[in-house]
Amino acid sequence: MAEKIVTGDDIVVIAGKDKGARGRVRQNMPRRDRLIVEGVNIVKRHQKAVPGAQQAGIIEKEAPLHASNVMLWCPSCNQATRVGFRRNDDGKKVRYCKKCDATIPQPPIVR
Repeated sequence: MAEKIVTGDDIVVIAGKDKGARGRVRQNMPRRDRLIVEGVNIVKRHQKAVPGAQQAGIIEKEAPLHASNVMLWCPSCNQATRVGFRRNDDGKKVRYCKKCDATIPQPPIVR
């Protein structure tokens, strides 16, 4: 499941308190089957002060979502879709939308 959704993909949440929310994957944790999505699953955490670096207080941050609770958003048909894999003409493995049969491009790598 980890290779179907990668960092930078647009997704939609299909289960949980943020059902229907859309966002971009900020971080992928394939060993744990979890994703951190921008603006989704916001939780409050009590932050301890770090002298000279960080102030104490209650901060809001994005918590990881399980990968089974999200679906990839297809840019071609503008719908949540399942992902399939096939080989293109060059023999390279590519992802494709199961609804419209369009190839889903890999997002640019941002570090």
